Amino acid sequence: MSKPRRIALAITGASGTVYGLRVLEALLRQRGVEVHLTISKSAQQVLAVEQGIEIDVQAAKLSGLGVPNLERAVYHRNDNIGAALASGSFRLEALAVVPCSMGCVAAIAHGLSDDLIQRTADVVLKERRKLLLVPRETPFSTLHLENLLRLSQMGVVVLPACPGFYGKPQSIDDMVNFIVARVLDHLGVEHDFGPRWGERL
Repeated sequence: MSKPRRIALAITGASGTVYGLRVLEALLRQRGVEVHLTISKSAQQVLAVEQGIEIDVQAAKLSGLGVPNLERAVYHRNDNIGAALASGSFRLEALAVVPCSMGCVAAIAHGLSDDLIQRTADVVLKERRKLLLVPRETPFSTLHLENLLRLSQMGVVVLPACPGFYGKPQSIDDMVNFIVARVLDHLGVEHDFGPRWGERL
């Protein structure tokens, strides 16, 4: 029997937590994917403001996100620097940070490891594994752009939350799904989120 694909998802304190929740929901629907989840303290606050979701990120087992099949996710507290994700010997295939705050971008770009999300990103980089960041900020400052360029030059996939409109979105959900679809594409995860150019338009 083949081993499951291990994909980590981190949700940080940028606006756009709905993107992270939708990616989480999609990953948890996948057979053969072992989902490892980390949520920052700042993201806890943003989830409350944007989604009306009250959670305790310090809990040993996360609950209350309102995502189906959440029990399938392996939850790691962001202050647990000794978690499996912090080691290169743990065979993690990819890490997606959705959304990714510019503070987190800066920390990753400069090799800081003050929490589990930053340390996991550092490990993924040194092990030459896939790292995908979804920054949600506007406008970008010169410093933001320099940090994103630095990461892109290291092979990081920088996928800003900038939805396209060729699929004629009819709702906010459609625009969210556009970004989620691109994230899943880059993670190599099958999905049916919205039309592709030249298909079903």
